[in-house]
Amino acid sequence: MSLAKNILLFGATGTIGSFILDAILPVRAQFNRVAIFTSPHTAETKAAHLEKLKQQNVEVIIGSVEDEEAIKAAYEGIDTVISALGRNTLAQQIPLIRLAAASPSVKWFLPSEYGTDIKYGPASAHEKPHQQKLKVRAYIENEVSRDDLSYSYVVTGPFAEMYLNLVPGLEEAGGWDVRGRKAVLLGEKGDEEISLTTMKDVGTLVLNTLLHATAETRNSALCVNSFTTTPDKIQAEFERQTGQRWESVSRTSLARLRELETQAWEAGKPAATVLTLRRIWTEGGTLYAERDNRAIGEPQVMGLEEVVANEIARVSKL
Repeated sequence: MSLAKNILLFGATGTIGSFILDAILPVRAQFNRVAIFTSPHTAETKAAHLEKLKQQNVEVIIGSVEDEEAIKAAYEGIDTVISALGRNTLAQQIPLIRLAAASPSVKWFLPSEYGTDIKYGPASAHEKPHQQKLKVRAYIENEVSRDDLSYSYVVTGPFAEMYLNLVPGLEEAGGWDVRGRKAVLLGEKGDEEISLTTMKDVGTLVLNTLLHATAETRNSALCVNSFTTTPDKIQAEFERQTGQRWESVSRTSLARLRELETQAWEAGKPAATVLTLRRIWTEGGTLYAERDNRAIGEPQVMGLEEVVANEIARVSKL
């Protein structure tokens, strides 16, 4: 049985949280308790889904993350907390961590770290999209005793599905349009490597972190991924699987990406965050000298061929 025996998951009905829960459910028997904390609004709008989870022996706790008494009650008997809160609510993790450290039972906290490595290099500390995650890390590392609470950051790099997506109106930010056979590759040459992780694999990697708790995986950042590739290799795989050469293939240079990023931040556009992240990825800010999949049991993850096949299948259903 895992050292994490009684689990509480925040954000379980969100995009990434649902994949984490989906990974846990098939091995539900390895845990004593699996609970999720969800809002009254979600309880009302996703009642049928939550009922199905209850039938799979998942405890559904309803409350507000801003209600400290509700959080304290939810933590009773829980030893491991997993957060999958979204980018706009990351700061709410700080009181969750404070209350976890004060809890007599909670001993391990996995913050919502899935995505770009926010401490990849010295410049990372100044990246605007990283600031909330950096504040959460600073709190758990400096304000909480390791005797009270340990942590693990599951750093996955960019989601493959997000990287492949060619956003209408933001085409220069890169991506692939299967239906239109159109692609915009990031970088000058197309051979710049990028590390990607599918959303499904995020769930797998978090689960394996729970199942392989060691001194190596506690109080550390686990830099994990599905695979490493290049824009040109992705394009070649799309053309191989669609059986034709794509005529509309262009490139956005790193210099142009930086220009678009600066303009977006100055204009206060929501796309600024997307452009910053894609610039970081194109600069190589997702590449690890050594990935930590081995430390968590080297779980089976998806590869480029499967990801491209899934994207083609998804588009064909639309």
